[in-house]
Amino acid sequence: MDPSVWLISLRDLDDDACAMQLGAVAELELGPGQEQYVGDPLRMALAGLAEDSRRPYVIESLGRAVGVLTLQAGAARLAGWPDDDSAWLLRGFLIDRRQQGKGFGPLGAAAAVAAAEKLSLRHGTGETGVVLSVNEANPAGLSAYRRAGFEDRGQYTGSPAGPQRIMFRGFGPPAAP
Repeated sequence: MDPSVWLISLRDLDDDACAMQLGAVAELELGPGQEQYVGDPLRMALAGLAEDSRRPYVIESLGRAVGVLTLQAGAARLAGWPDDDSAWLLRGFLIDRRQQGKGFGPLGAAAAVAAAEKLSLRHGTGETGVVLSVNEANPAGLSAYRRAGFEDRGQYTGSPAGPQRIMFRGFGPPAAP
């Protein structure tokens, strides 16, 4: 299998194409226990379309939706970051349970960083990277983000879902291990 992915920006599609992508998002499934880490994929995508600061994406591979994510501007403190504007917030990241373990998590997270960098350059907004928080009890998520080049920046305890790790990846190539 070719594990390459690309991101489809729901904001950049016409109504018909967006409806088709939302149909694919509605078919994504959470794995056992994932509801404690991430919400319903369709609701997340629709919330992303309803708020100007959010950019929802479908993660595709070989013409099929394998996941979903949202980049949000001006909201980095939600992940325990010291300010809202120096980093994009990566939220609502989900790989379909039937596609997990195939490398799509790290590839999708790395693609999100590349997309955020392009958005920052296009709009001149000045972010320097992407931040997220991941539950400490989610070893698969922690591993996927590390493999995508995210660095652990400490603990965040402000989440109702329990202790989180703040993870950040700056724009450009990931740091060498």
